[in-house]
Amino acid sequence: MSPDATFSCGFLQAGDNAFYFSIWFTASKSRTAVWSANPGAPVNGRLSRISFSRDGKLILADANGTIVWDTKTGGNKQHLTVSLNNTGNLAIMDPSTGRALWQSFHWPTDTLLPSQVLSKDTILTAAYFTFRYDSDNVLRLLYDGPDTASVYWPTPGIDVYTSGRTNYNSSRIGVLDDTGAFFSSDGLHFQASDLGAAGVKRRLTIEQDGNLRLYSLVKATGGWTVTWVALNQPCSVHGLCGKNAVCEYQPSLRCSCVPGYEMADHRDWRKGCKPTFSVPAATGNNCSQGVPEQFSFLEVPHTDFYGYDLWFNQSISFEDCMNLCLKLCACTAFSYRMNGMGNCYPKGDLFNGYRTSSFYGSIYLKLPNKVNASVSALPLVSVAGSGLACVSSRNILPRYADTYGRPGSGPKWTYFLAFAAVLGFLELLFVAAGWWFLSSHQSIPSSMEAGYRLVMATQFRRFSYRELKNATGNFKEELGRGGSGVVYRGVLDKGTVVAVKKLTDVQVQGEEEFWAEVTVFGRINHINLVRIWGFCSEGKHRMLVYEYVENESLDRHLFGNDIGRSLAWTERFRIALGAARGLAYLHHECLEWVIHCDVKPENILLTRELDAKIADFGLAKLSRRDTTGDGNGIQLSQMRGTKGYMAPEWALGLPVDAKVDVYSYGVVLLEIVIGTRISDQTTADGEERLEMWQIAQALKQVVASGDIGSLVDSRLSGQFNPRQAMEMVKISLSCMEESSSRPTMDDISKALTACDDEDEHPAYLS
Repeated sequence: MSPDATFSCGFLQAGDNAFYFSIWFTASKSRTAVWSANPGAPVNGRLSRISFSRDGKLILADANGTIVWDTKTGGNKQHLTVSLNNTGNLAIMDPSTGRALWQSFHWPTDTLLPSQVLSKDTILTAAYFTFRYDSDNVLRLLYDGPDTASVYWPTPGIDVYTSGRTNYNSSRIGVLDDTGAFFSSDGLHFQASDLGAAGVKRRLTIEQDGNLRLYSLVKATGGWTVTWVALNQPCSVHGLCGKNAVCEYQPSLRCSCVPGYEMADHRDWRKGCKPTFSVPAATGNNCSQGVPEQFSFLEVPHTDFYGYDLWFNQSISFEDCMNLCLKLCACTAFSYRMNGMGNCYPKGDLFNGYRTSSFYGSIYLKLPNKVNASVSALPLVSVAGSGLACVSSRNILPRYADTYGRPGSGPKWTYFLAFAAVLGFLELLFVAAGWWFLSSHQSIPSSMEAGYRLVMATQFRRFSYRELKNATGNFKEELGRGGSGVVYRGVLDKGTVVAVKKLTDVQVQGEEEFWAEVTVFGRINHINLVRIWGFCSEGKHRMLVYEYVENESLDRHLFGNDIGRSLAWTERFRIALGAARGLAYLHHECLEWVIHCDVKPENILLTRELDAKIADFGLAKLSRRDTTGDGNGIQLSQMRGTKGYMAPEWALGLPVDAKVDVYSYGVVLLEIVIGTRISDQTTADGEERLEMWQIAQALKQVVASGDIGSLVDSRLSGQFNPRQAMEMVKISLSCMEESSSRPTMDDISKALTACDDEDEHPAYLS
């Protein structure tokens, strides 16, 4: 045991009469090993022993005398001592010289402890997964399996600098400190969510599932809690389910073979799946002579396999992509992206498969015609809600698999089913139309009927124009106005105060926005989003009824001259965090993708308790991911947004994605810190307005100097949390980078949550 009793060392039981010689935290209830001499090779518990050999090596011998492990370095055993110090380092010392001949910190297994150095010569390993400095001096998570090897963190496909690293890093040193912060010479930095908590025992461990997690020991229970994790999506780990298998996390991780394949070893998913069929023989390198007719394709929805593309073709049809896979002997499947250009990815080996409801593509398996396979063999996909709902969950069956082969080769009953389905749909459509006609004589443009039926299926109320006219006192009290309409205060019959948004110019822009809001925003429910309660569609009138948010918008509190309305630091941070969580919900947690498109202080409303609620989805666009030719975003037909908050790619007319909201949020976040509009910043002489790049350069200098107090709103009189302020400025800077380099709103939300420690660590300046 270490002098302070933090660590223990000895034989740790791993099974019936199976032991590892290990080090563990004494207070850990599970006695989780942080180092083992013989990982994967347990010894007999009764007759095994640890001792010095004649040449002074520390050896672990099994019951039969077999040496399982040794230190490989030795000396005069008469003068050597073994000690376990308070950091968890087991060391062999030569008292005559005071030198450590060997120490466990230089030979880690799967865990790094505080003050232990990770270097170019040390590796954390678990199964086929390693955490190490790669050949280009960058710290990475790698899968090194029996058939293939690949990097899976940082995200493959993103260059070193975009991921926030540098390979100008000859030292290759990483260290975890006692506060819970990890620093690496390649620029990697992360920290525990309980950063700085006094007396907390920590460990950084790569685990059998390939993920890297930072743990904190809960003193009261002896259990461990995760305070940081490298990969939020477990299926991002490569090789987790092996070859020809699909990884899914719903809500726990599970593997399944793709149709036409079965487990290679029922005891180990990492060995993947093997085909249940033999591949027809082919002559030479070309499979075009007679063989293609023996194959067909099975669509597996919401599924993809990362990497191992035999080819990449752009701007080709689906049929040409299919024929290309037929002609390539090594092609086992292909992926085709309907993104406006038609990207074709014929696959060789099927590694790193994953399945998620948020992925709208499919993989098309190349199977012999004799194979009787269907998508029903795969487990169900659990998604949030139905349609566009984000507030409930249910299981959704995969779509019917489409079988593609030679013309006329498909089963004839497919056409019968399709014909029956069309008839059933038309019958339901006529019933719905008849019900609508009997319940209301109002007519709705045919292009809006689908959206209206979706709304009628929910709990929202439809208001008449007369009701809302009376509720608002003939639209008397104006709360605000924007590009798509004016908002009025109203009181319903039961005394409920609401905000009524009267849309203008509905035939051109407002009507499209109205139906987008009704069918999308009306079903979204989040504490940091303004809730919609109803709508009006009567004649030329289009209106939305929102919950009333009492404390006006953020700009009234942030930029006004009234000191009494100035926000305290804790309120500012809570608002920033709430807005981030609201946007993260829109971007990542809805079944469909919602981009706000006009994030600014005027569209962040404050409740009585000064909690943030994001408003004005008149500019929101609902779109599927990868809808441009390059798969990087969407192309909007009109210029939208507000000057000063618009991302550069938008102003240039380039395709946009959720990163435009990230840019806008970064500007708002900086304004929350400094208390003034970024667009109002001028040069020292006050004659010219500063460009955004000039502001970013100045911010980087402040961050480098650590003088964060010079940026913070002077009205706070120094009463702020410097760590939170510094993190907010750093996040703001990252939001202003090029689109591909910006973080996601989910990343931002988690980073701010990690700083939300105002109760335990206020750290206010005086």
